[in-house]
Amino acid sequence: MESKDLRVSDAEREHVGELLQRAVGQGMLSLGEFTERMDTVLAAKTRGDLNQVLVDLPGIQIRPEFQDQYLPGMPQQHYPAPTTGAFPATGQGAPALIKGRVSSVERKGPWHVPPAIALDTVASSVTLDFTEAVMQTQVVRIDVNDYLSSITILLPAEATADVNGVENVASSVSSKVRGGPPYGPLHLIVTGKVRCGSVNVTHPLSTRMRKFFNGN
Repeated sequence: MESKDLRVSDAEREHVGELLQRAVGQGMLSLGEFTERMDTVLAAKTRGDLNQVLVDLPGIQIRPEFQDQYLPGMPQQHYPAPTTGAFPATGQGAPALIKGRVSSVERKGPWHVPPAIALDTVASSVTLDFTEAVMQTQVVRIDVNDYLSSITILLPAEATADVNGVENVASSVSSKVRGGPPYGPLHLIVTGKVRCGSVNVTHPLSTRMRKFFNGN
């Protein structure tokens, strides 16, 4: 079997995505081209699928450990183990997917919130407003896989949040709400990875103003 026909791991897809980010920063790719190629990367199954997004980018090279790890004849146990995702098996099914590509993504009003959400976005403006949402569970998990997006999460007054599980690469991740264990109507756990983007967990302006005038 030729190396181009060998399967690739999530780690290799992520590495190629970082190379494409570098190409954008160096002016070799436009934002539209980056988005198209990232769609190819996320759907890639073989080395050949990944190579096609890099062949015309001079000076952009895959790190040696990724070049060498899929040599023909290598025993299967030497392959990197695939990632299993951020959500443990809870018996409540797979997380609901919210996806955006160079777009505006918004959830607000009385929308029905599942126990787990997978947020997959590229160069998008995202607002998830939980202030009037219909909750199925007290604890909601959001796993973020993002490139170049601005993500705002609005929580009701008594909600708590934990963003310590978010890995940020040249990004900003902040929470202006109380942390700690869940005690109110909603506890949000945010995990995943943000690249060249931002995540801001906060209360709506009206809630922040009330807290300010009440001395909280």
